[in-house]
Amino acid sequence: MMKLFRIQKLAAVFLLALAVVFANAVISYSNTIKLIENQQAIAHSHTIIIQLERVFSTFQNAETAQRNYLITTDPDCLQAYVASQKEINTYTQYLKNLTADNPIKQTWFFLLEQKITHGFSVLEEEVNLGKTPGFGNYRQANFVLSKQAINEIQKLIDDRLQVEQKLLQQQINQSQVNFQRTIAMFALIAAVDLLLVGLLYYLLRSYINRLKQTEQALRQSEHHLRAIIDAEPESIKLIAKDGTLVEINTSGVAMMEVESADVLIGKPIDAAIAPEYQQAFRNLHESVCQGNKGTLEFEIVGCKGTRRWMETHAVPLPDETDGTFMHLAVTRDITRRKQAEQKIREQAALLDVAMDAILVQGIDRQILFWNKGAERLYGWKFEEAIGKKTSQLLYKETSSQLEAALLTVFESGSWQGELQQVTKAGAEIIVESRWTLVRDDKGKPKSILTVNTEITQKKQLEAQLLRSQRLESIGTLAGGIAHDLNNVLAPILMSVQLLKMKLSDSQYQQLLEIAENNSKRGANLVKQLLSFARGIESTRTIVQIGHLIAEIEQIITQTFPKSITCHTQIPENLCHVSGDPTQLHQVLMNLVVNARDAMLNGGILSICAENLVIDEHDPQTNIDARIGAYIAITIADTGVGMPLEIQERMFEPFFTTKEVGKGTGLGLSTVIGIIKNHGGFLNVFSQVGQGTQFKVFLPCLTNSKDTEPPAEQEESLIGCGELILVVDDEIAICKITKSSLENYNYRVLTANDGVEALTIYAQHQQEINVILLDMMMPSMDGAIAICKLQQINPNVKIIATSGLLSESKITDVQSMGVKAFLSKPCTANELLQTLNEVICGN
Repeated sequence: MMKLFRIQKLAAVFLLALAVVFANAVISYSNTIKLIENQQAIAHSHTIIIQLERVFSTFQNAETAQRNYLITTDPDCLQAYVASQKEINTYTQYLKNLTADNPIKQTWFFLLEQKITHGFSVLEEEVNLGKTPGFGNYRQANFVLSKQAINEIQKLIDDRLQVEQKLLQQQINQSQVNFQRTIAMFALIAAVDLLLVGLLYYLLRSYINRLKQTEQALRQSEHHLRAIIDAEPESIKLIAKDGTLVEINTSGVAMMEVESADVLIGKPIDAAIAPEYQQAFRNLHESVCQGNKGTLEFEIVGCKGTRRWMETHAVPLPDETDGTFMHLAVTRDITRRKQAEQKIREQAALLDVAMDAILVQGIDRQILFWNKGAERLYGWKFEEAIGKKTSQLLYKETSSQLEAALLTVFESGSWQGELQQVTKAGAEIIVESRWTLVRDDKGKPKSILTVNTEITQKKQLEAQLLRSQRLESIGTLAGGIAHDLNNVLAPILMSVQLLKMKLSDSQYQQLLEIAENNSKRGANLVKQLLSFARGIESTRTIVQIGHLIAEIEQIITQTFPKSITCHTQIPENLCHVSGDPTQLHQVLMNLVVNARDAMLNGGILSICAENLVIDEHDPQTNIDARIGAYIAITIADTGVGMPLEIQERMFEPFFTTKEVGKGTGLGLSTVIGIIKNHGGFLNVFSQVGQGTQFKVFLPCLTNSKDTEPPAEQEESLIGCGELILVVDDEIAICKITKSSLENYNYRVLTANDGVEALTIYAQHQQEINVILLDMMMPSMDGAIAICKLQQINPNVKIIATSGLLSESKITDVQSMGVKAFLSKPCTANELLQTLNEVICGN
């Protein structure tokens, strides 16, 4: 395409050059004609001027000769006069011829001719009078007439001379202009011709260089293609229609065990094929030469006697000379693959030592081989499995995944994936299965070699990890919601308590009591969310799990339906744990209530505890399990059980299977949050129709001493006019806290962020006794504000507040030098008690 375009461009430039040359010739001819015409006109005008001057000069000579004759009567003068008259006739005749093609000039010449004739008639008359005596007076009068005729002739000739000279000058100017135009046109055309010649030369040179580059590129492409073909590890051959070899690459030469391709080219290709495969190869060759594709596996015998298994892929290649097809074959050495297949068949007996389940099934899915690993995994003995179909022995039902795996292994020769299978005992297991198609000597599918590895425990751990990650994300969301709810509940709770002090009416007191109780219920609900999300702050003490279980048993006996029987088993040497008794009590209550709801028709609820040590040899059934000593609390029921899809979501907040109004969906999410907050983990085992078992693992204290909480000191909560700075971004919290503290004889300043708090404290540093500071604020959060305040006064007393911080975060805040921490929402009594302790230095 590029070559055709360049040829077309050359032809266009050549035609353009021819057109310019032709135009140059036409213009040159036209300008030359104009120049010739101008020169002729100039010569014509010049001739007329000369003739006019001659006429006038000759006429004057005639007059002079005539005057001389009259004076001297010399015959020579008369002859001169006659000769001049003849010359004038000659000149006038010439002028008449010159002006014959111009009517205007003809009119003027006619007038001139009359004037000259008249002049000569006057002169003739004078000559005649000169011969007569006594003509003096008359001659004087006639002389005047001749002088007048000469003047008229002179004036007529002068006028004409002026016209002709003016015309001559115009023609000369026009000639010069035409000459300059001709020169300029010649220069322009010469420049264009030169440019076109240069362009034509450039295009010709570029075309020649392009042809050279194309020729060189073709040679390089041929060399590259040859190098690529020779570098190909597979044999590439081109076979003529008569079966002789035309081309072969280096790999093919090596496979044929010869030194050079010249040894093979021109010879029949099937001579190197093993005799038993020669006919099949000829059939393939004939089919390819008819325009078809084909594949064949066969053996060849090299020139050194080496036998190789080959797999050829043949395609037809059109022959441009006669329109027939040649045979292009890409052949690979598959000797190793054939040997590997044979080795697999020969070494099948050695597979029994493998830990994986290895079996061979026929094309009809009938079991042909069953190793010891399969016996251990599925429970079926060799004698029981042989001859049975895998669909009956290993699967409850045939799935689309199984059908797809069979289709894939027949198409590609192998398949790998995960399968759901069952054991002899009916247990469902998950295996990672790898299938390989085994072919016979003729290449036909014979059987499928299957290697199965059990990954049931691995998949359970992966599912737990995914659930843990999902619960962590939900926990983050729940924590954010809890923070906002705390900011809503805090002013409500404190306002209700303040109103209870102000209003003594019994009806108002009942309404405020209801509002306070509901606010506290909301606060407890928020604490459950925080317990699930990040763990809430709590007072840790030594807890005797046996006592908690005894309390739970008493509650079950007193409140649960009589159709539910409770069994407990608590060893005397049960270890203690460090934790929050209230939270652990809530964990046990939530689990036994769920067990009760699962046994609507009655059943057995069993609670047992034991000391347990987990070491590195125990299988890890939970991603949160760590090596160490634990107390394992098992709560089992004989209820309806849970399907797998419910087990995957049961720890999500607000997920419940109970009717609307009978469950919040926070029970199990709170349970898992409390257990993780205590450093433990939880395992669940459930089967539909068989019941559910929750097993709680809590780290135990191996050496613990009973500690008694310090006795509480009762102190007055009324302030003594101390100034308190309340810092919170929630305006409602600032206002109600200010009102509550002022009601107890405190003075209060408020700030809505850390920046404002620094400004106020700098102004009232000597007066402010305590700063009540929220940890989560815009512009400047609590941590930065604490550092800035301590820079102003290292001994400043700060009480930190928050509704979201986890126990670890609270520890970090306390390490910054704050005197106490209050969790939102708090009651007025809790706030006053904390203030009293900080002010008194307790």
